[in-house]
Amino acid sequence: MTGPKRRFSVRMLYHPVIHVPSLDEAEDFYARVFGRSSINFSVVMPEPPAPGHSVGYSTFTAISDVLIDNLEPKRYLTGGVQRYPDVDNPRLVTTGWYVEGVKELYKDLRAHGFRLVDVRDEPLDADEWSGGPSPFVSLKDDAGLPYRFFETFPFPLDPRVKDGWTVPEVSDDDPLGIVHASHHTVLTAQPERALKLVVDVLGGEVVHTGRDELRGVYGPYVRLADSVFHFASPDPCGEPVPDTTGNAPLDSYHALTWLVADLERAAKHLENEGVRIAHRSDSALVTDPSTSLGVPWGFTTTSIPGDNR
Repeated sequence: MTGPKRRFSVRMLYHPVIHVPSLDEAEDFYARVFGRSSINFSVVMPEPPAPGHSVGYSTFTAISDVLIDNLEPKRYLTGGVQRYPDVDNPRLVTTGWYVEGVKELYKDLRAHGFRLVDVRDEPLDADEWSGGPSPFVSLKDDAGLPYRFFETFPFPLDPRVKDGWTVPEVSDDDPLGIVHASHHTVLTAQPERALKLVVDVLGGEVVHTGRDELRGVYGPYVRLADSVFHFASPDPCGEPVPDTTGNAPLDSYHALTWLVADLERAAKHLENEGVRIAHRSDSALVTDPSTSLGVPWGFTTTSIPGDNR
């Protein structure tokens, strides 16, 4: 039995956002460790779009099928006011999705009880989404994270939105031998809250439920469009996630894991670049976030069961 046909389509993951204390340090990290260059947002927006709005506050780094948005909070002003608090250590913040038919999604989210805000955190109470280049955003209390929803548009720094784009083949020049992103880990004490959004509304599919032994977490893996998310708790008994980020009882965007061609190749390069390996098995490893831009990046040679990419 199937449910009602959706009037929208989730096309692909939007940009994972990392808040960093220094764009220069982030750019150096991606160049050394991932072998990727970064492009400052000022290339696209050289002049402020409005009085009191800053430029040059973000850099974008394309890694295989993911485009990462690195944002330095103290550089980001809207209306002359700093939008986010300073960070001493880098941290993943949120992500979102490109959606075809985002105005219909707006209606469906509201119909399912999800409250929405604009990019300035102002409540959106209208029955219709007015559209525009900016996203609407879920409330953390309802969705766990402030997920962003964008109409698909030709963002010049995102190669994935171009017609005919495909995931690049593994390159001999890639020091980590990345095939594509394996999955994103969201720590949560309430996986059912996340599933209400990504499965019930957005149309994702639970492809596997299991444990990530290296991270010590357990929960459902959900395939949505071009990505897999692991909504994970420390154990299958559903005990609260230890609040190491200040987010609990809300969710924490914890990590990205990459599928790689050769784990030993990746491990050797990481160690050569001063990135410590916190945990390792025969088929996977997790980095020490204190040496890897605040993120416990994962690298694995094994696909998630049920992920047929």
